[in-house]
Amino acid sequence: MMFARLSRLSRLSRLPGGPARSAFQAGALVAVLALAACASPSSRFYTLGGASVGASGSTPAGASSVRTAAAPAWLIEVAPIDVPPQVAKTQLVVQTGPTQVKVLEEERWASLPGDELRRALSTSLTQQLNTIDVYGTAYSDTTPVYRVSVNVQRFESWPGSHALIDAVWSVRAVRSTAVMTCRSVVSEQVGSGYDSLVDGHRRALQRVSEQVAGALRAMAATGPFSSASQGGKAAARVAVPSCPSLDAGVAAR
Repeated sequence: MMFARLSRLSRLSRLPGGPARSAFQAGALVAVLALAACASPSSRFYTLGGASVGASGSTPAGASSVRTAAAPAWLIEVAPIDVPPQVAKTQLVVQTGPTQVKVLEEERWASLPGDELRRALSTSLTQQLNTIDVYGTAYSDTTPVYRVSVNVQRFESWPGSHALIDAVWSVRAVRSTAVMTCRSVVSEQVGSGYDSLVDGHRRALQRVSEQVAGALRAMAATGPFSSASQGGKAAARVAVPSCPSLDAGVAAR
């Protein structure tokens, strides 16, 4: 009886529509699905930094590959930037409503948003103020240093509407009690597409950096650098200017 059943199954497997053909069709379907998965759209990467170098890492045509500058009168130290946990990921997170967001798997930041913001802010400030960011680098105790700290409260992306940065930031004179704490809320209109959305964030951050630059200029203008008193018992007190307006950096140019 058993041999008769095996013989019958063998004959059925060779017939059109038999188990063998069904298994072949199932295998072919799996292969097609696998190929479709491999052919899915590749991710696109965005950055808040300016295009200071070419795609291959070379400097743009006409630009010098070496820059030298006199030692600045004072330095800055841009600390790592905190962003809200819901946007602290490489994927772009866009608003779809007041209480809803969408994580875009194929639209990504080149690095984490906090790193993108810190790098872009550092570049903007050093260019505006003709100074050097010495974060993570040794520097002389006799050179005035101003530490910039930023805590982004909101980093909102509304496709086709606006890009918003709401940040509390401070400028503190290192080795001094002088500190200025301010807030910037900037919203930039954007068009359709994610390139426009990222550009909106870039413009918003530039406006924030102009306000921070105004604060740094004001702090540096309060007088000569004041170091801690002898023996390190107490830090010198320096008058702290008021927070500049969002347009202060533009007016100071």
